[in-house]
Amino acid sequence: MKNIEIEGKLRNEFGKKGANALRAEDNVLCVMYGGKENVHFYAHVNVFRGLVYTPDVHLVKLNIEGKKYDAVMKEIQFHPVTDKILHIDFVQVFDEKLVTLEIPVKIEGVSAGVRAGGKLKLKRRSLKVKGFAKDFPEHLSIDITNLNIGDSIKIGDLDYGKLEIIDNKRAMIVTVAISRNVQKEEEEAAAAAATTAAAVTPEATPAAE
Repeated sequence: MKNIEIEGKLRNEFGKKGANALRAEDNVLCVMYGGKENVHFYAHVNVFRGLVYTPDVHLVKLNIEGKKYDAVMKEIQFHPVTDKILHIDFVQVFDEKLVTLEIPVKIEGVSAGVRAGGKLKLKRRSLKVKGFAKDFPEHLSIDITNLNIGDSIKIGDLDYGKLEIIDNKRAMIVTVAISRNVQKEEEEAAAAAATTAAAVTPEATPAAE
């Protein structure tokens, strides 16, 4: 998992007035859960760009006025109109404590089915995974090279060692479906074959009276 360092300042004032004053200066309000006590802090919006606008998961090295914590981003709130970042929730992580995260899925390879004209369909873009922070990857790689048309990969087919996927094991992640063009070609070929067979089949000889 990639690391990113973020420096913040403790919030001394709470309530709507204090929050609006901080946001007016382009700060993002944050809270970190999971430790002995919740830590309320803020930082300028620019320091979060490398954390928020990326598909990868990061271990966040928080430095709040000299106190350092390891954390992961848990939830983020955007303004409904401007998409400006309003609030971020973090969870403090420890080497000996399990944590559950949503890890993005990354498809690797080109499937045999796609080469044959099939259409790749990605059903899940992330998976809920439990493990220790040090074992989490930036993404979960799924090799689709050997997938033929009609084949699929389910959550239960995956294994990432020390990590436990806690989503439904029967849920499908990726499949190669037959495309409309290929299906049409097969239907036309089948129809042509049936017509040819009918044309060459001799008529039945009438039974003798």
